[in-house]
Amino acid sequence: MNDTLIVYYSLFGNTKNLALEIAKQTGGTIRELVPDKKYSFDYNTAAKEVRNEISRGFCPKLIRGNESIDGYQTIFIGTPNWFKTVAPPVLSFLKQFDFTGKTVIPFCTHGGGGFCQIEDDIAKECPKATILPGIATNGSVDSEDITRWLETVSSN
Repeated sequence: MNDTLIVYYSLFGNTKNLALEIAKQTGGTIRELVPDKKYSFDYNTAAKEVRNEISRGFCPKLIRGNESIDGYQTIFIGTPNWFKTVAPPVLSFLKQFDFTGKTVIPFCTHGGGGFCQIEDDIAKECPKATILPGIATNGSVDSEDITRWLETVSSN
């Protein structure tokens, strides 16, 4: 059994594309996080919804993607950069499980903001996990960049 899991949330498809590339290169199992209430596909409306949820520390109920992580040792966790932190569905996932003894590797997509607090916020929710250096991409996915990053991560 492959013990690598790639978990992600994606609203507009950028984080999904990055997750798919990581899965392709690692052979890991891919899992999309699906909240019970979808966000608006209108950017401005979604931004208002998300800003409100983040400010309240809201964790939406997940209707898919929250299956057990027991069979996995390495877990890649992907999110868009939403107001300098993880998307609320990713926070729901992080709060649901105990990552003790697991290796967690963050990844994110952004519109110019990079990781901001994302790596720190994931590490805070996974205090007994080994956190390896993540990757932040600005929109598009370059498979060679992913290959180089994965080689660096695997040497840790």
